[in-house]
Order: sequence, then structure tokens, then C-alpha cells
Amino acid sequence: MNILRLTRTYKSARRLQQIINVFLKYGFGKLVDQIHLGRFIPFKKRVKSFGIWPDVKGPSVPERLRMAFAELGPSFIKLAQLLSSRPDLITVQYADELKKLQDEVPPFPAEDARLIIEEEIMLPMDRIFSYFDEKPIAAASIAQVHRATLLDGSEVVAKVQRPDIREQIETDINILSYIARLLNKYLPESRFFNPVGIVEEFSRTIRKEMDFEEEARNCSKFKRNFENNQDVYIPKIYAKFVTGKVLVMERIDGIRIDSVEALTAAGFDGKELAKTGVNAFFKQILEDGFFHADPHPGNLLIMPNGMIAFLDFGIIGRVSEELKEIMANTFLALIQRDFDRLVDQYIELGIVPEHIDLHAFRRDFKADLADFLEPLYGLTLQEINFAYYLDAITHLAIRHNLKIPSDLLLVNKAILILENIGRQLDPNFDFISAAEPYASKLIKSRISPSRLYEKAKNNIMEISDFTFLFPRQVKQLMKKALKDDIHVKMYHTNLPEFIKDMDKASNRIAFALIVSSIIISSAIMHATGAGPTVLGFSLLGLSAFLFAFLLGIWLIISIIRSGRL
Repeated sequence: MNILRLTRTYKSARRLQQIINVFLKYGFGKLVDQIHLGRFIPFKKRVKSFGIWPDVKGPSVPERLRMAFAELGPSFIKLAQLLSSRPDLITVQYADELKKLQDEVPPFPAEDARLIIEEEIMLPMDRIFSYFDEKPIAAASIAQVHRATLLDGSEVVAKVQRPDIREQIETDINILSYIARLLNKYLPESRFFNPVGIVEEFSRTIRKEMDFEEEARNCSKFKRNFENNQDVYIPKIYAKFVTGKVLVMERIDGIRIDSVEALTAAGFDGKELAKTGVNAFFKQILEDGFFHADPHPGNLLIMPNGMIAFLDFGIIGRVSEELKEIMANTFLALIQRDFDRLVDQYIELGIVPEHIDLHAFRRDFKADLADFLEPLYGLTLQEINFAYYLDAITHLAIRHNLKIPSDLLLVNKAILILENIGRQLDPNFDFISAAEPYASKLIKSRISPSRLYEKAKNNIMEISDFTFLFPRQVKQLMKKALKDDIHVKMYHTNLPEFIKDMDKASNRIAFALIVSSIIISSAIMHATGAGPTVLGFSLLGLSAFLFAFLLGIWLIISIIRSGRL
């Protein structure tokens, strides 16, 4: 166990050094120094830079960050994809740049895929497949997909996880967590972006995506939700051939939904396909509360019978009943031009920070909403660019420092992709009109007797709990007051940083005084000829002077590298 732990530590240190070297290459040396990772910088580079990292000419900072992430491999590509859906945290400029990263990597050998399948399913290949295509039809950073045929003749695809990808990603998650904590500690301004929270969300997402058993369960749930739908097809999962690293599912042959020319040549009506695809997604979001969160064109195929097939269920989103109701209220408020209610819905979502003055927020946000939305009311539904509308709403949220829930951002992302696909299939596609029946149904459900009864019951239960708990809590409070056992915790937001800066300053002053004392002592020893001498110089005095000189150089370098001369 100790050897394994040492091996992991060694690998992590090597990987961290590799990450730092890549960030140095793309001009992020100052950031590396600021978060105290300088000890991992090779000695030659440290001597050469002397703590001063010049700005890199050419590409912008977001472009350089994208290039660094691309070079660092699967974990960072996946992290970039997550960040690209969070413009509220990293700004639109960075999000747009990170969207350019494609999850495409060279395939790994088919022999490795065979070994993984046999180890996971615990059967030889000839007892699983009658045919297995050596050449993968798709290869991504986490897995690759091979065509195959089962012994019973079923045409399938086998999704196989890359060798050692879990260990690599776990190493990178640990390193990213470490870097996030350093950012929190040494760059207080980074806390607005919540780096620790981003890494935690990333680790949850990528671990689920690496769990093929979870993906199989997602696929089965989608199949149940659409079992009576004649327009949507969900592939069959072969449960006995599913493990954490291998997934065997029905092979779907069809045309990508964005291949407009091929669809037209095959005789499909783009308008009907757009309507069917969007209806399927509104059913997922507004009825099932369980939706495909990565609906890019490669995951949507048009089958020969005209049905739309969904593929790849590694990333899914969920919509709670509360969020559905808020979406319905928002739709109503938009139709009725009720901007006060729109602001109320944003507050209801819990995305308004606690420290914000609600009165000022209501006034300013309402004014911005009115300025943006009023011109839309003069347009027909076909003239409204829904993608532009969602993008502008996101910009407004960023401007007012709102924290948008990740599930709502996944909904926005899915809708934006769908709106783009819909307009490719039908240039006059009316997205808002397609949403209206589902929103109307959701709005009606709000005032149904069963829904009102449920709300009333929940309110009565809350009042009942409060009635019973309040006297007990008051009694406990009075007991503590009589015992003088009430404690008040106070925390000053900037006090820890101030104390840290004061500690650094006092330590440097003390260090400088020690260096000065050693220099004075060396001068006294030289003047008095203390100890053995060489060429008239006291060896003790010379040694003390050299030691003080080295300490002084160290102090000067640390001050220069801190950027606070």
C-alpha cells in the first residue's frame, strides 16, 4: 500500500509539473507564481525569469487558455466544455472561446478494446460477438465505439472506455482541487468564480459520464418515457453486457439531423422534423423533468422510417417541479409584459446574492428587462430570434452578478442547440410557438384542483411544524440565555487577507533585520580579527557575510516575484 501511495504521489507530482510547464508555455507564469506553485517550475526557468514573467504577444488570454487546455488532454477538454456552459462565471468571452474545443482524439488499439471487454464482461469475445469491427466508428477522450454483432444476430455498438482513463482523470481532479484551493487562498478575487465549486461540479459530471452503468440507466429511463411515442426512438440496452467500462446497445442507422441536403434527398420534410425534435425536447423538459443535456447533431439521427433517434446519454439534466413552475410563471409574465413578476421569478430561483439590496436590484433589473423586451413585442413570433433572446438574458444575469443554477444553464444550452437545428431544417421555424402548448399545459396544471390541494397540504404541514417547533426552540434559547451560554460568531470579510498581508510584511522586516545584524556582526569580526584569518580577512566574518548576502538575495527575489516592489 505504501508503494502504491508513493507511486500515485510521484505520478501526481509529475503530472502537476507537466500542467505548470504547459501554463508557463502559454504565458500564465505570473498566475503560477501568485498561487505559490513556483517550486514546481524547473530551476533553469526560475533563474532565467528571475520571477518576472513577461506578457505573451499574439493570441488573447482566452485563446491561450483554450490552447493550454487542448494540450493538457481529456480532463481539461471536459473541464473546458463545462466552463463553456457557464458564461455567468467565466464571462462570455472565455465561454465562447472554450466552446471551440472539440472532444476528438486518436483511437486506441482494437486489441486493448478486446481485452477490456473480456475483463469487464468476463467472457471471451467469441462468446459475446459473432462479429467485432476492429476500426472504431467514433473516438473521444473517454471512450470509443465499435460496430459489432451479437451471437443472436442483433446489430449493436460497443462503447469501450479508454485504458487507464479513470486513473488519469482522478489524478487530474485531485490536482485541480489543489489548484482551486490555492486560488481561494492566495487570490481572494477568484472566489467570485467559485473555483472549488467548479471543480466539484466538474468531478461529479465527469465521474457520471465515466460510469456506463449510469448511462445505461439513463437510456432505459428515456426509453420508458417515450415508449408510447411514435416519433422518437431510444435504442435498446443489452443489460447483461453493461459494466462500468463497457456499454453494448442497439445500433441505429440514420442520417444526422443537421445533414439537410441528405435528408431532403431522402424525401424528409425539414419542417416536420424540426417540429418533432423540438416537441420531444419540450416533453423532456416541461413534462418529464428529465432531459438530454447534450443534443448536438451527432447525437440525433433520422431513421429510415422518419423517427428521431437519440444517442449518448452520459450527460443528462433534471428539472424540479419548482423550476417547472417558475418557468411557467416566467412564460406567463413574458406574454403579459409583467416585468415585476419576471423579477420575482429571478428572486424565487434563489439566484440573487444575499448581500444585494433587493429594492435597488428590483428597480435596476426591471428597467433593463423592459429596455430589452419592449422592442420584441412589436415583432411577430417568426421574427424573434430565440437564441439571441436567451443569450441576452444570460448577459443581463451576468451584469447583475446573478448566480444561475447549473440545471437552468443546461436547459438554456439544450434549447439554443435545438433552436439552431430547427432553423437549419426550417428557416421559418417558430420556436416560441412550438413551446406554447407545453407552457400552457404547465400553466393549467398550476391551477388544477390536485395541484392546489397539494400546495395547501404542504403549507398546512409547514405551519404545523412551525407551531410545534417554535415553543421548543424559544425554550432552548431562554435556557441558554439564563446560563449565559449564547455565542455570537462574527467574521470580517477582508480581515483574514489583511492579517495575512501584515504577517508577510512583518516577516520581511524581521528577515531584513536579521540579515542586517549578520552583516554588522561580520564587520565586527573582521575588524577585531576574530578567529582564523586568510589574507587579513576573518574566516568567521567572511562566512557570516556570504550567508547574509545569500539571504539578502533570497529576500529581494521573493519581493520581486510577489509583484509588490
